[in-house]
Amino acid sequence: MKWMTMLMRRVARTLLLLLAVATATTALVRFAPGFFSDEREIDARYAQNAHRELQAAEAQNRSWSAIIVREVRGWMGGDLGQSRQFQVPVAELIAPRIGASANLLLRGILGGWLVAVCAALPGSAMRRGGHLWGLPFTLLLATPTAAMATACILTDAGGPVLVLTLLVAARDFKFLRLLLRQAWSAPHVLHGRAQGLTLPALFRTCIWPNAAPRLWALATLSIVTALAAMIPVEVIFNVPGIGQLAWSAVMNRDLPVLAAVSMLMAAAVALASLLSSRPHTLEAA
Repeated sequence: MKWMTMLMRRVARTLLLLLAVATATTALVRFAPGFFSDEREIDARYAQNAHRELQAAEAQNRSWSAIIVREVRGWMGGDLGQSRQFQVPVAELIAPRIGASANLLLRGILGGWLVAVCAALPGSAMRRGGHLWGLPFTLLLATPTAAMATACILTDAGGPVLVLTLLVAARDFKFLRLLLRQAWSAPHVLHGRAQGLTLPALFRTCIWPNAAPRLWALATLSIVTALAAMIPVEVIFNVPGIGQLAWSAVMNRDLPVLAAVSMLMAAAVALASLLSSRPHTLEAA
């Protein structure tokens, strides 16, 4: 029963997160300047009756609570609404772009973990010079995502996968280094080394069981980092993915598209957090 209670708590927390995302996204777009402007109102091709119909439709969108209720009701029924900008169902806009974004995120996260692990393994064994070893990753953290992407385009080197890889590696490196340093200095690991256990045996029996839960938590952080960087990366590199669609929705105040993309990203983060074995706090020196 304990695991069932924990599962119910996590599901309830996930639902609250999605509701908070829907509410915040709707509020930001609803109260943004120019939300009620419609270019069709100044188009002479529309008759006065059509103008009155447009104004009546806009009047229904003035109630913030009514917008949220309508959006949530549509999502529960499988209807994501219709794009205000493209005048097509939102599902038809999102579906073909999920593959491009998922491929970019997967390659960027796996590449970032590979770079972070390869750099953290020797860094965790250093007694001196650890801060100097991690200086490149610190500089990467201080560099804006858009600046990195622009530099790749100007130098004609790298691409969206490289930018995401470097960002994920920079974020994960210090946590992995600290985690490995603590693991190798643990008393039971020192005892195992004194008994003559090989490195694979030490990793399998002593290090991995203790490090695995924290690695799950770190994987969630990697997903959040990659999702945050996905929008500027896709816009600058012209990748036809979810991030580019979100940027277009923001620029055109397309509430149904923006709400659906926000919910999709929040669901990805919530699912990654739900799959974590148990909560852990990540602290880096």
